Amino acid sequence: MPKIFITREIPENGINLLKEKGWEVGVGPEEIISQEELLEGVKGADAILSVLTEKIDREVMEAAGPQLKIIANYAVGYDNIDIAEAKKRGISATNTPGVLTEAVAEHTIALLLAAACRIAEGDRYTRAKKFKGWGPKLFLGADIHGKTLAIIGLGRIGSEVARRMRDGFDLKIIYYDIRRNEELEKKYNIEYREIDALLKEADFISLHTALTPETRHLISAERLKMMKPTSYLINTSRGPIIDEKALVEALKNKTIAGAALDVFENEPELTPGLTELENVVLTPHIASATKETRDKMSEMAAQNIIAALEGRTPPNLVK
Repeated sequence: MPKIFITREIPENGINLLKEKGWEVGVGPEEIISQEELLEGVKGADAILSVLTEKIDREVMEAAGPQLKIIANYAVGYDNIDIAEAKKRGISATNTPGVLTEAVAEHTIALLLAAACRIAEGDRYTRAKKFKGWGPKLFLGADIHGKTLAIIGLGRIGSEVARRMRDGFDLKIIYYDIRRNEELEKKYNIEYREIDALLKEADFISLHTALTPETRHLISAERLKMMKPTSYLINTSRGPIIDEKALVEALKNKTIAGAALDVFENEPELTPGLTELENVVLTPHIASATKETRDKMSEMAAQNIIAALEGRTPPNLVK
């Protein structure tokens, strides 16, 4: 009987798909699993359904054993998996693309609006009973319509953010990607820029690129200085794309106007000083956290496993 180990609790619909096959399904804790529990849980597993908080490396694959056929990641990103090691061992690796595009795009837009309109600051101010009445200079924010939005990474999510912001807010959209996409330029009426030129031009910069050695600290201290002092930086991709220490300094010194982050360089730890700043909005990596989206992710991860264990090619293999 095939054994599947799920590293964290996920929505039941995916778990039930696996149990309906009559397979042995083990599920880790709701909170982050310890390394010892992870190594014990994967022993003898034919499939591992992992979440992005768990590093699925050589040690974990070795602990699972030679019968391990697939690592199904419950996420779009898969930088938590040692893909090279998996390939060497003939283990398939899959992700959950597409199903969370809308949710992450919506959260990105919510963060942009919250930063520009100073929503979180205003909420804290009001809760602290500091509000004494309307004032002509109270929490002045920034207009959004007619400004320039830069998208770094024009994949599914970046494209959806571009489409919604162009249609809904009459923004000029510019973008940078390692592969220029002239088809989407025409479709969405957007313009390509090299990254340094893009940073100098944009009023809002939204990050949607994968984490790779090349994109780690893509937004560096030097590049933060290229941005307008009135600009805002939004990140719903991966934390290490921004040099977080440099960002804290840029926000302190008003090098840029503000930022909104759903992901962090050393999750769940935050760079000292970040939480003390008023000009940053912080959410705990919840951009895809809608019930509908997380249910679909659960089903997709399970379907990848079912395909692999039944001898078929999983539909969402990563390269």
